Amino acid sequence: MSLEDKNTKCIHAGEGPAAGSTEAHCMHAHTFPIFQTSTFIFDDAQMGADLFGKKREGHVYGRIGNPTVEKFERAMAELEHGNSGIAFAAGMAAVTGAVFPFLKAGDHAVCSQVMYGPSTHFFGNILTRYGVKTDIIDTADTEKVRATVRKGETKVVYVETPGNPLTTVTDLAEVAKIAHEAGAILIVDNTFASPIFQNPLDEGADIVLHSITKYVNGHGDVVGGVVVSKTPENAAIIRKWRTDTGGIMGPFDAFLVLRGLRTLAMRMERHGANAQKVAEFLEKHPKVERVTYPGLKSSPYHERAAKQMHGGYGATFSFIMKGGFDAAKRVIEHTKLASLAVSLGCLDTLVEHPASMTHASVPRKIMEEQGLCPELIRISVGCEDPKDIIADLEQALSYA
Repeated sequence: MSLEDKNTKCIHAGEGPAAGSTEAHCMHAHTFPIFQTSTFIFDDAQMGADLFGKKREGHVYGRIGNPTVEKFERAMAELEHGNSGIAFAAGMAAVTGAVFPFLKAGDHAVCSQVMYGPSTHFFGNILTRYGVKTDIIDTADTEKVRATVRKGETKVVYVETPGNPLTTVTDLAEVAKIAHEAGAILIVDNTFASPIFQNPLDEGADIVLHSITKYVNGHGDVVGGVVVSKTPENAAIIRKWRTDTGGIMGPFDAFLVLRGLRTLAMRMERHGANAQKVAEFLEKHPKVERVTYPGLKSSPYHERAAKQMHGGYGATFSFIMKGGFDAAKRVIEHTKLASLAVSLGCLDTLVEHPASMTHASVPRKIMEEQGLCPELIRISVGCEDPKDIIADLEQALSYA
């Protein structure tokens, strides 16, 4: 059955057991169960390996696979229009698991300048330890991407769009063409948009990933990540990497994320509608210098976002205060409804200070180049009544 409506897809994605799976034993359970086990029992000795010419079907060991985790992986593959999902224990485990298997010493990688701080640290400081040459650039500038990617040498182009925290928007279709012409793969972090507002594989990307800690789970009680591959070949490479390095998601976390996934479409609709109203309020406020939300017509990325995003522009963005860091500090310390905390994508509104919190590991030079200034505040707009969110921001802004 082909499901078109996103709410229907979120509720029913991943249904049905995998072939040869233990899941066949629980088909009458309305809510998919938690297989909280570290290992699985063999029927006979020949099921253990290819030694006797009979390949093992089903599950072997929790580090390799688990029915609850695989249910979530199938659901995400459906929502992202991909071939296979591979779930990880954290968003950064998904980042490293999507990138590392495709690189070796001497290769070249290109990544977005505006993206999650630890992702920047991974490309700028971790990969380089292993002999991988990296360029961290503004991937929203398509010509800069074209000038930086090297045919035959660049193996990975990694893009986060909208970018964290300045919500820069990269033209995925054009960057995919550039990457493929050079013999590279395009990997896209789709966390800010979720599969409801953007599907990078449809735009030409090879691999898409999410920190499911954020919108996919949506309830602030799970840390996890997921990678979705367009092809079974790349999926097999990533899954083998996960098996070898051990970063698989736990079954209880997968159960919680499956619960969150069922309401993802309706939550994103509310998140996006609220964010639009909050961004418009902030744009008109006399103490705010600039708002970075791509849903605003004043955004330099509005037309591009409207082209490749659908149904909304996300709900996490930044605004820059007049009055410098002191003004920003006073605002985030005086919100009452909004919590001061890292992360995003929860039902409730969160504010944070990227320069000293989520992006503190980003080198100062890159901070300055991307415009990540001390007076910048990031807000993750929640699902409360928008009037209450705006009223909270209004009273907090009075302290600036």
